[in-house]
Amino acid sequence: MEDQSRLPYKKKQNASFNYHKLESDSPRSFAGDYDFGKSADRRFAYSRQASFRQSIPTAEPHTPISINLSNGYFLHNSAEDKLLSKDLDEKFSFISLIFGGLRSGNKQMRRLFVLISLNVAYSTVELCIGLFTGRVGLVSDAFHLTFGCGLLTFSLFAMAASRQKPDSIYTYGYKRLEVLSAFTNALFLLFMSFSIAVEALHAFIQDESDHKHYLIISAITNLMVNLIGVWFFRSYARINLVYRKAEDMNYHSVCLHVLADSIRSAGLILASWLLSLGVNNAEVLCLGLVSVTVFMLVMPLFKTTGGVLLQMAPPSISSSALSKCWRQVNSREDISEVSQARFWELVPGHIIGSISLQVKKGMDDHPILQYVHGLYHDLGVKDLTVETDRA
Repeated sequence: MEDQSRLPYKKKQNASFNYHKLESDSPRSFAGDYDFGKSADRRFAYSRQASFRQSIPTAEPHTPISINLSNGYFLHNSAEDKLLSKDLDEKFSFISLIFGGLRSGNKQMRRLFVLISLNVAYSTVELCIGLFTGRVGLVSDAFHLTFGCGLLTFSLFAMAASRQKPDSIYTYGYKRLEVLSAFTNALFLLFMSFSIAVEALHAFIQDESDHKHYLIISAITNLMVNLIGVWFFRSYARINLVYRKAEDMNYHSVCLHVLADSIRSAGLILASWLLSLGVNNAEVLCLGLVSVTVFMLVMPLFKTTGGVLLQMAPPSISSSALSKCWRQVNSREDISEVSQARFWELVPGHIIGSISLQVKKGMDDHPILQYVHGLYHDLGVKDLTVETDRA
């Protein structure tokens, strides 16, 4: 029988490798550049498309594997899988991730932690005062702040978790957590904008003419706390921000979160002052203005983060540039057809693509793969999967 000993392999580039058997004598589909120990040189790994479909229907995805150099088969390792699952549980302990990031000296994480601590302390005091005095408005505002603190805590967790390296479960890493956190913050702020608009409509119907003084004191205190957060993240206090990294999205969402809360508190203070001057419907006007302002601030972030999560075509590469590359590949004499060209952003600054080619019979795949990869790499595509088939 053939020796089925398991030998470790080391990944040398970011490339997905889902194939069950290597067939180096007749390459068909580019998979990546690997180093299979000391007994093999660096090489491009290829596999037939048909072989791939037939050989892995029962294989579990994302399973740690070893490779046997004698026959090229991948061998699944359930023991490694269990150890990896245990390591992930330990590595992704919520508290250890956050405090590990704080100890690492990340200035933005420390600032966010201070901001969350201030908001938690203030909302706790406000809740206690509201419960003891029976002020429903204070209790309601305390719950609003508590929910906001939960979202900011998720942003802090995303900052810490995104620093973890890729593994066999999340092969692209954890950077998209920051995009998800920014999207969640934007969704919450849109909901807050809608609730403020409903509050303004309610004030118009009820025709309320004054504010309760304790709510004004609460708004002033809340404004002072949130202005600290605005100062911490002031470099991200712009509507249309150019996102070069996933961190930019998360930091921008945190800034918009505290900025929207500050605008809400300022609107309540302004409405109270106008009412004291005898301005009719001052609360309706101020809350309506706050609602529209928050909506306009948050909508660009919501659209951008939603586009990344829905794998929209990368905005950093124009459609005309992608079409030009497609025409250049299709014009080669050794290619009969180009199909299924798909490109998207994993996170800002990391573009992924896949493309399928039909190669004419008798043509060598290797120069075609080198040409296509070089062409799209110059365009800014970092990870590209090219599937080839014979015409």
